[in-house]
Amino acid sequence: METPFSFELLAQHGQARAGVFHTPHGDIPTPIFAPVGTKATVKGVTPAQLHELQSQLVLANTYHLYLRPGDELIAEMGGLHTFMGWDEPILTDSGGFQVFSLGDINAIDDEGVTFQSHVDGSLHRFTPEKAIHIQENLGADIIMAFDECTEPYDHAYNNEAMARTHAWAKRSKEAQTRADQALFGIVQGGIFPDLRAQSAEYIASLDFPGNAIGGLSVGETKAEMHEILEVVNEILPIDKPRYLMGVGTPLDIVNGVLRGVDIFDCVHPTRLARHKAAFTRTGRMNVSSAIYANDPKPLIEGCTCYTCQNFSRAYLRHLINQKEMLAGTLLSIHNIHTLLQLARDLREAIIDGTVEQYIERLGNQETIQLSN
Repeated sequence: METPFSFELLAQHGQARAGVFHTPHGDIPTPIFAPVGTKATVKGVTPAQLHELQSQLVLANTYHLYLRPGDELIAEMGGLHTFMGWDEPILTDSGGFQVFSLGDINAIDDEGVTFQSHVDGSLHRFTPEKAIHIQENLGADIIMAFDECTEPYDHAYNNEAMARTHAWAKRSKEAQTRADQALFGIVQGGIFPDLRAQSAEYIASLDFPGNAIGGLSVGETKAEMHEILEVVNEILPIDKPRYLMGVGTPLDIVNGVLRGVDIFDCVHPTRLARHKAAFTRTGRMNVSSAIYANDPKPLIEGCTCYTCQNFSRAYLRHLINQKEMLAGTLLSIHNIHTLLQLARDLREAIIDGTVEQYIERLGNQETIQLSN
């Protein structure tokens, strides 16, 4: 199927890459972080604020939108772009992770998964064909093949689940009918290099317009995640974007980019904001701490986000203590800005050939592990 998508690799420094993924709703510069709008909204932040933050890709969740309000209703409303008032690119996952992590599983077989809704206990069934049909109703620019998510340490079960994921990837591709959506395959295989290599080779052979790496940041160590990224990205094609699913702390973005990842997403920025925390470039700070009660400084000195340019730590702590809604919005703006700007800075360093110098300026060197 001919698609209006292409990936342009602009620069590479070691394994780190800078590129552009061309889509019908605009170009996606990589590396990039995508804020998560699980239920067709990035929590606490308006689309206008996302535009001000220069966010160029957001993620929405297939499982949740299928259950409420329903993918058919969203299709009737003109698709996700119209429904949520967002005119930039959108990515939807396949719902696989939520099926396995949220719903009570009734049956997994080679055809699909039968599960109970976490909302009302109603019975549902996802197959690769169903997941693609739902995502075509939602109308995102980037969609995902249906895959099986497992815990990372059982080799035998990961091998079995990987085989199912491969079969489902092929069926997902065969089920796709819309040329204006880029379908990504997903590499699985737990923390086992042999399975990951096998999975990367098979998914690459299906010639998707992009490829995703699933099943990481689910309990394994950082060293294990880094090893898997190095194995997988050595195999995945250089001329296709690589998306690391559900990973997006500042240090994970840095370490992922150093290993050839192009796209990241994570709920952390808005979730941390709701839990009174702010991102720094290499960690986080608890803004509700009493040490900030009389602190006139911005959250992070030198940060150019709206929050840091206009409000003090003392004011933000006051909002938190008074349980004001504005606290979550202002912290979300800062946290999203931090990850977006981090990705932009990494991109610039890759293009300029100054990655090592940029990493040195970040500090916290013990947690930034250069790739082999």
